[in-house]
Amino acid sequence: MNLPLHFGLLGTLEAGLIALLVGLLVYFLWHHLCRLLHWTVGHAIGWSCVIAVIVSAGIDAWKLFYMGIVRLESPLYARLFLSTIHDPNELGSRVVLEIAGALSGVALGWVLFSSRSSEETVD
Repeated sequence: MNLPLHFGLLGTLEAGLIALLVGLLVYFLWHHLCRLLHWTVGHAIGWSCVIAVIVSAGIDAWKLFYMGIVRLESPLYARLFLSTIHDPNELGSRVVLEIAGALSGVALGWVLFSSRSSEETVD
């Protein structure tokens, strides 16, 4: 996510909260799409999880993966790569909280919208 966040733990928590909202929004859209197409709730949950994680944690996860694979032996190349990362000290924890936030947002959306769907079918 290329948003101007705080540094340290506060920025990590902000990224996790934004990921939670992204997961909630993506599940909301998939829930209505699956109801329109008469698909099961499993399709909505599965595709929402995949898309929410890619949208919310994709860039940071790629940078974390890239930093672990590429050989940054030169101080110049290491400095150039680290300058592209918002907060390199908290990159790992930010990726973990973004993934957890996205999946929690989808789960929260499932709880919120499945209870409304079951009330509608009872009537």
